[in-house]
Amino acid sequence: MNSDFLVQWILLLPLAGAVLNGLGGLFLPALRERESLFGIVGTAVVAIPFVLTLILFLQYSGEAHVTTFYTWMAAGDLDVSFAYRIDELSLIMTLVVTGVGALIHLYSVGYMHGDPGYWRFFAYLNLFIFAMLNLVLGDNLPVLFLGWEGVGLCSYLLIGFWYTDLKNSAAANKAFIVNRIGDFAFLMAMFVLFKELGALDFGTILADPQALSQSNLNWVVLLLFIGATGKSAQIPLFIWLPDAMAGPTPVSALIHAATMVTSGLYLLARVSPLVLAAPQVMAVIAIIGALTAIMAATIAITQNDIKRVLAYSTVSQLGFMFMATGVGAFFVAIFHVFTHAFFKACLFLGSGSVIHGMHHVEHELHKKGHEGHIDPQDMRTMGNLRKYMPATSTTYLLSTLAIAGIPLFSGFFSKDEILFKAFEYGYSGNTYAWFVWIVGIITALLTAIYMVRSYVLTFRGKERWPMADEVQPHESPWTMTVPLWILSSLAVVGGFVGLPGVIAHGEWNWIHHWLGAPYGGPVAEPVLPAHGGGFLAIEWGLILLGSAIAIGGVWFGWRAYDRHGLDYDRKISEATGRLYGLWRGKYYWDEIYDRLVVQPLIRGSEKLLAPFDEYVVDGIVNGVGHVTRGAGQVLRYLQTGRVQNYALAIVFGVAVVLGIILFG
Repeated sequence: MNSDFLVQWILLLPLAGAVLNGLGGLFLPALRERESLFGIVGTAVVAIPFVLTLILFLQYSGEAHVTTFYTWMAAGDLDVSFAYRIDELSLIMTLVVTGVGALIHLYSVGYMHGDPGYWRFFAYLNLFIFAMLNLVLGDNLPVLFLGWEGVGLCSYLLIGFWYTDLKNSAAANKAFIVNRIGDFAFLMAMFVLFKELGALDFGTILADPQALSQSNLNWVVLLLFIGATGKSAQIPLFIWLPDAMAGPTPVSALIHAATMVTSGLYLLARVSPLVLAAPQVMAVIAIIGALTAIMAATIAITQNDIKRVLAYSTVSQLGFMFMATGVGAFFVAIFHVFTHAFFKACLFLGSGSVIHGMHHVEHELHKKGHEGHIDPQDMRTMGNLRKYMPATSTTYLLSTLAIAGIPLFSGFFSKDEILFKAFEYGYSGNTYAWFVWIVGIITALLTAIYMVRSYVLTFRGKERWPMADEVQPHESPWTMTVPLWILSSLAVVGGFVGLPGVIAHGEWNWIHHWLGAPYGGPVAEPVLPAHGGGFLAIEWGLILLGSAIAIGGVWFGWRAYDRHGLDYDRKISEATGRLYGLWRGKYYWDEIYDRLVVQPLIRGSEKLLAPFDEYVVDGIVNGVGHVTRGAGQVLRYLQTGRVQNYALAIVFGVAVVLGIILFG
């Protein structure tokens, strides 16, 4: 089938769904009651592009193909077209976006049932997918940036979907504003590239990184990385992502699993030749990734809101991906994006299923006259939910084991590969990689502990909500559990596309061979001796170390929280002292920003900008009004309403014209 035709419909179908759902619900209020119609249309326009992408994937010949639709901007040397690139990287990202996105849409059919903004929700979701597809398929930076800004806009709309709650609106504003900082850096990088190269298409940019001076190259990569820290939630711009939990749970899954937060990783992988030519910036990327990973992991272990645990887990896993990018192993970063999409989407959707069940408990308690309030997201009010929600419990457990890195689950393969590449890069003489490797080992242990904690507190132990003997939650409908089973199955087997190099000499590492050398960097081939027992012993030793850490973390977390439950948090607090308070306070990032940035801006605005607005801006506007009114007062004397005066004016005008003609 023609590639141009397929690309066209992959892009247009989600856009058409956004338009149909949005306009249909807006101008035909009677349709709003027909939820199934909006759900079917919204899900189909994402599922069909997944099938079309699968066709593109199967017929891909190995040669990159660019589809150009029409010129977007042409001014002087600037010529930007709506052009889309089909290659190994864009295909795998499009499969993840449309595949996981379609499952999240299906899940939303049941989760959003009864919401008055049902039609609007699916319109926003479809628009989000359209923007993300522009981002991953764009063949030039302006088209990629169009999608980049599009997902930022849609995240604002979706995070603040229940905008009548001021907390949700504040979270949406926070996400939008923080991302603008990274977006500004991205724009600056584009300006430098265009000034130096005269073009912004990837063919020109990546053809010869040496065409840029080392100074400009470093600045471009650093600015792109700053842009990536915004979208992909790294220090110091990660603060928006935990607050994004204010949106409906399918939004959390869509943003955190397969789309928006992976944008920064995709951007750096797309321009990998530039990144590899800036080794000093690579060190910054790896170290920031490592610090973000361990910081978020320590915060996650103290959280009681089930969605916030998963949010900080996402920040931590993104740190792992940047660690891989910083040691030149882009294919491993994309591999972790791939596996993370499955288990994290399943975990978020599983948490949504739990919240759905606990909302039912809260509703039933109110019907029985219980006056208290329970937080349906607080794990302290849950317990033993596996008895009432077996499908949710099983799928959540499978995904927990995957993210913990238990051998043969998907997270084991991708996380182990990241740690191995960091070790290998350190062995080759890059000292900072040793720091990255050590931090990665510690973070992997913490990941296993805090994820098992979230499972045990939610699904095991005794029921901790009021009147548990009379009120019980129920399992979610099939539209919610079917996506959970599919995603948990992929979380179990998805890692087999990237088997370690010690197995069949790396021949079965499909994702490495699929993405190829451009995404393998200087460690695409082993730095350690490729043959001989020394290399094999080291790699097997690292695999066993990773396995021991994952199994040990799961065993410790299970034993501690299954025996002691919430009391174990108190024991950790007593053992770690003030450090636990620092973790519990999320390192006080929000308070620091509020004191150093937000409050000074507010005070400065009140003292400087408010008077400027009142006396200068308003003065100019009011002055224009006064001048206009004064001119009107003068000119109104010319409009007397007397015909004789008008006739006299005409005669006078004729006389003036004749005088000019006769006497020059």
